[in-house]
Amino acid sequence: MFHKTCGRKGRFARVIGMAMAVSVTLSGCSTIEDWFTDDEKLEIRRLKPIDAKFQPTISWEREIGNGVDRYFSRLRPVYAYNKLYAAERHGNVVAMEPETGKVLWEKNFATFSNEGMLSPVTRLWQDGETARIGGIAVADKHVFIGTENGYIAALDAESGELVWEASIPGEILAAPAADEGILVVNTGAGSLFGFNTRTGEQVWRHEGDTPPLTLRGISGPVASNGGAIIGTPTGKIQVNLIDSGVLAWETAIAKPTGATELERIVDIDTTPVLFGGTIYTVSFNGTLAAVELRSGRVIWKREYASFRNLNIDGNRIFVVDNNSNVYALDRRNGVELWSQSSLKQRSLTAATPIGDHVVVGDNWGFLHWIEQETGQVVARLDVGGDDDDDSIYVAPIKVDGRIVAVTRSGVIASVSMPQ
Repeated sequence: MFHKTCGRKGRFARVIGMAMAVSVTLSGCSTIEDWFTDDEKLEIRRLKPIDAKFQPTISWEREIGNGVDRYFSRLRPVYAYNKLYAAERHGNVVAMEPETGKVLWEKNFATFSNEGMLSPVTRLWQDGETARIGGIAVADKHVFIGTENGYIAALDAESGELVWEASIPGEILAAPAADEGILVVNTGAGSLFGFNTRTGEQVWRHEGDTPPLTLRGISGPVASNGGAIIGTPTGKIQVNLIDSGVLAWETAIAKPTGATELERIVDIDTTPVLFGGTIYTVSFNGTLAAVELRSGRVIWKREYASFRNLNIDGNRIFVVDNNSNVYALDRRNGVELWSQSSLKQRSLTAATPIGDHVVVGDNWGFLHWIEQETGQVVARLDVGGDDDDDSIYVAPIKVDGRIVAVTRSGVIASVSMPQ
């Protein structure tokens, strides 16, 4: 196996001594892996130099288990109750101190076979069977997790103690959401569930339609204003009453076109954004829309295709499309303000607003700061060592003026900017 010989490698498991010459460029380093990569991929991988306006720095790093490896996942840390909560796919869930990364509590949902008296000892070097955690949310003083096996657990947000657990048919591939004492869980089987956040009692269930072919992913629900809002694999925005699960309204955003099932994919796999009485959403096949919350009336539509979440800051809405082009639009009318294509094909995350910038992560573990006003890339930080095993696969989150990012290998990094 060939290993890279340069880039920032802060973890001892990745430090490899190789007495070889490397060619260093402005974008990072040339590696043995580069020798076996075609020109097109090298062009994508080698970052273009930028005129940096500041230099972000890593405040702390912490590894929590094995991350998500190469599996599809949208596991993303959550900041709530002055704590940073995170999970890894295999089963570890932790609460951390945001300033230092110190672990306050942790609980492991991986399962182990019964091995009698030696069980506690053997667990020290065994990983157990993966829990396949797919989503984590924090609300109502609880931490909620859902798994690809249809398992739901509620933990006390302060202590990490298990409060209740439940099982449902269908994979949970997105974070649940809670409001008015109801936890809303969406599944890959097309069913939407409501649970009492305190007791775990199933309050309602709503069955939806699922096309023959869909993307590997589902829309995360939004619970607010007495409703549960989701995007559907049939290209609709749907609102259910949160207390009963009854369908309030649904509106078609994208319509299937084309001769093949692949061409007819219209999934809305993103979590809708609710802002000022308007729902914003985008479909995989190319429709960005603003929809009135009360009625489901479409206010405006534009042609952008994405499976990454939208983000809003003020009157700007930020879109990262299927090819990793970044756009800023006026959220009031959908008029494009700027586009940024220099990071095209780098598998960018959604864009997280922070201050005067938005931040995206990429497939080789870099964070990029883009000016909200101009769309120019003005800063960059190597978090993952220019390594696709340490790619930043979900949008970073904002925590008290810092950015917190997580890599596929399970490293959580807190990043600060010069004041």
